[in-house]
Amino acid sequence: MKLTVDGNPHDVDVEEDMPLLWLLRDELGYKGVKYGCGVAQCGACTVHLDGVAVRSCQTWAADAEGAEITTIEGLGTPDALHAVQEAWIAHQVAQCGYCQSGQIMQAASLLAETPAPTDDQIDEAMSGNLCRCGTYPRIRAAVKTAAAKLSEV
Repeated sequence: MKLTVDGNPHDVDVEEDMPLLWLLRDELGYKGVKYGCGVAQCGACTVHLDGVAVRSCQTWAADAEGAEITTIEGLGTPDALHAVQEAWIAHQVAQCGYCQSGQIMQAASLLAETPAPTDDQIDEAMSGNLCRCGTYPRIRAAVKTAAAKLSEV
């Protein structure tokens, strides 16, 4: 099976029904993708599949074949953070940090689709991503900051 992850081609030999989460973490070593619930309810495993946010715990390897997969590791670089990553830092969103890669990937997908979201649109888009630390007000503020920065570009 041929995959492209964060711009890097991979040829993997896995079962077609292996969750994309385990393919990314265990087979390819992308550790930013987190296991949370395993039933697509928490969002910790969120990645982009052809630019769309998906829950990798419930996306099969076969569904990702030939697609462009982006993980948190490929969203930005330490020298050139994505606007969402910069906003997360500026607003000190992360506390424990476990859910944050999924939160950031969901937010980036939202902003790609809706460049200037309202509070309700942010809340709706982010509602499937759970944060046990309860940083939802900071998440909303960070999404707004990232939206403003991306609109400058």
